[in-house]
Amino acid sequence: MGARQIGKTTVLKSFASREYEKFLYINLEREVEVHSFFNGSIDPQTILNSLSLFHGTEIKPHTTLLVLDEIQECRNALTALKYFDEEKPDIHIIGAGSLLGLTVANTNSFPVGKVEFMDMYPLSFSEYLQEADSKLHKAYHHFLELEKIENIPEAFYRPLQRQFKEYLLYGGMPEVASSYIKHRSMRKAHTIQDRILRSYEMDFIKHADANTSSKIKQTWQVIPAQLASENKKFVYGTIRKGARAIEFEKAILWLKEAGLAYQVSRIKKVGLPLKAYEDFSAFKLYVFETGILIRLARLDPRVFVLGDELFTEFKGALAENYVCASLKKEIGWVPYYWTSDGKAEIDFVIENGKHIIPIEVKSGNATKAKSLAVYKNLYKPKLRVRISGLNLKLTDDLLNIPLFYADHSNYLIEKAMK
Repeated sequence: MGARQIGKTTVLKSFASREYEKFLYINLEREVEVHSFFNGSIDPQTILNSLSLFHGTEIKPHTTLLVLDEIQECRNALTALKYFDEEKPDIHIIGAGSLLGLTVANTNSFPVGKVEFMDMYPLSFSEYLQEADSKLHKAYHHFLELEKIENIPEAFYRPLQRQFKEYLLYGGMPEVASSYIKHRSMRKAHTIQDRILRSYEMDFIKHADANTSSKIKQTWQVIPAQLASENKKFVYGTIRKGARAIEFEKAILWLKEAGLAYQVSRIKKVGLPLKAYEDFSAFKLYVFETGILIRLARLDPRVFVLGDELFTEFKGALAENYVCASLKKEIGWVPYYWTSDGKAEIDFVIENGKHIIPIEVKSGNATKAKSLAVYKNLYKPKLRVRISGLNLKLTDDLLNIPLFYADHSNYLIEKAMK
């Protein structure tokens, strides 16, 4: 499962060619005629015979991998997975889909308990760095894996920050990253990003009715404006004057299930488990990948790189967006946020065993952590975390994580707790 254009097909083909004697790749979005093989009485052997005959490839147990891409386009193929599991467990099958979350959420015939899920995300900073600068990539992991938490030398820290800025702009989506590393052309990278954005909007139209697709598009396009506001809480009135939750809840759910947006809910009080204290009336909405958010906002990259007073508020939103996506990937679920009577706001709150960890995000080098101080007085956490432009450092109960290490936050938190 994963958003469109993050490289699922490329990864599957690479895996199949490396690990199997042969594989049969079928794209169920393009090969509509294959759908008929899954209709009627679902017999795995009959389906295998039909696929083998149609494609001229024998599907052998254990040694042939069957890849059903865009499997959400054929619901009977999803249902068939149950019977393959029960009757043909020696046939290896991988199904993939960019909108699979929507299908799973809206079908009664999904074979619950018969399939194993795997989520795929955009490229991490480490993966981007591996291609952009292999020597710096080695240093990145060297300092991360040291036994003690200590400052990264400036000779490495500054270059890492520069590469990280590039990554936020162009590093998450594989095709965009590959193009930028190869050509160093903003124009070419933007062309690919625009094509990806158009493909998302085409999905809105294709997979939702006219009324819902219009609301999905409106909600999607207003996310940058919501995040640019001082109070990043999602306000339906920003979409359209007088808009109500009941009109747009379905659109937000669609974006979440498609993997394009993350909904970060407020917690009413701090306690375990956090989900028990979720406040469904207040939430923030983030985009799954920062480069797509920047392009969706039509932000000039030069403003981002060079800095501008008018850009200050949105720069903070970009940092939060990146941290949100990083935490989702690392801990497996979307974090929460916390507020205290207008006096303080903690950007993200996560669980770590029996501990609740408050996380504040700063886009620059600001050292003040007023909200973390308020939170400390109220709840006495074992550890507080600030993710910012500052160097890696642990001072008493305050751990500062550089933004470029955000997708290793849990690892660093574990290290700091010890």
